[in-house]
Amino acid sequence: MFESVLVANRGEIASRIIRTVRAMGLKAIAVHSDADADLPFVAEADEAILLGPADPARSYLDGAAVLEAAERTNAQAVHPGYGFLAESAAFARRVAERGLGWVGPPPLAIARMADKINARNLVKEAGVPVAPGTWEPVPDADTAVEEAERIGYPVIVKPAAGGGGLLLAVARDEAELRAAFEAARSRAAHLFGSADILLERYVEGARHVEVQILGLADGTVVALGERDCSVQRRFQKVAEEAPSPGVAPALRERMAAAAVRAGEAVGYRGAGTVECLVDPAAQEFFFLEMHTRLQVEHPVTELITGIDLVEQQLRIAAGEPVSLPGAAPRGHAFEFRVQAEDPWSFQPATGKIEVWEEPVGDGIRIDAAYAEGNTVTPYYDPLLAKLCVHGDDRGHALRRARAAVDAFRIEGLPTNLPFLAELLARPEFADGTYDTAVVARMRPGL
Repeated sequence: MFESVLVANRGEIASRIIRTVRAMGLKAIAVHSDADADLPFVAEADEAILLGPADPARSYLDGAAVLEAAERTNAQAVHPGYGFLAESAAFARRVAERGLGWVGPPPLAIARMADKINARNLVKEAGVPVAPGTWEPVPDADTAVEEAERIGYPVIVKPAAGGGGLLLAVARDEAELRAAFEAARSRAAHLFGSADILLERYVEGARHVEVQILGLADGTVVALGERDCSVQRRFQKVAEEAPSPGVAPALRERMAAAAVRAGEAVGYRGAGTVECLVDPAAQEFFFLEMHTRLQVEHPVTELITGIDLVEQQLRIAAGEPVSLPGAAPRGHAFEFRVQAEDPWSFQPATGKIEVWEEPVGDGIRIDAAYAEGNTVTPYYDPLLAKLCVHGDDRGHALRRARAAVDAFRIEGLPTNLPFLAELLARPEFADGTYDTAVVARMRPGL
């Protein structure tokens, strides 16, 4: 096992990784921008190195600066968390070339899954269901219209690069498709360095469900159950739960088997997620994409399985065997993303946190990025904390979630806590029949 791990990230995920690294008796090394110098994760580490100014390109995205910090601190491994450099095959190769442990999948697996068109084609060959769509980049809007007529409206317009739902758009007719295609193509070239676009059939009333996998050091791939990520605004996840209330046992088995095949097809190692679109009425599913990293919503899987995914990532990266419990998942878990944003428009907010009072009690876990007195700056995403709850069953977990949201106090800037309370009060969320359009119904015309 490594003796020291550099965490190449910030905020709540840096704190969460540091917690496990230290619990394993290893040295935890943090890196930070000057805007983040006072955040909790910096103080929680055994050692912290300033990377650079607030601009991510000159700090957290500066691979050379991260590697220099690893060299200065004699770090033996690098854990990238999620976002920033986590899915950079080039950075993963550079880490390995320095003789450091990379706490993530092989660079080739990252590269093969980074392009959604390549990933779609690869998993189809492995026997994983994919939605009707295009198999090559769509070169222009006229071709997009021809393909959409073949696929059938509505279609979803997706950049081949990038992730996390960025720039996705649904088109229900030719006019919408042309506008969405040109906008996605232009913005994808700017944000991701690739203008390649694909189309897929959009399933109305669908659920977004993902399967957690672990690729072990011996080449075995195992599935650790699924999470429902259907509560989204602008294709960005807001709340997650495990297991999914929209997945029947037979479908659960099929999805797990397909996720294992996808992992095996790319020689996967470490923690990864196979994301799917589920048609609950037909109990069918289609592959969306694969995230070659730890997911923001991994705590719900940890809460129902009792498995520390970060610990398993470290053991796999060190070439050690893992010991996974054989018992079935226990109870039910939710995660709610507490954001610094207007609860009605979802516009991000900044400012000093004047009051920060976390809920406490059985079954409650808070993965926090900030504390009272910290300032939320405009340089990074607005995630303040992840409020996670576990209960004996879904109803028990819901009751705990409502109480925890009501008890969470953050003052000094707007947050989405009122929205989360509203979500928990909706009958379709309470009974588990919601789909990916639930937020659109809550905020019509947004």
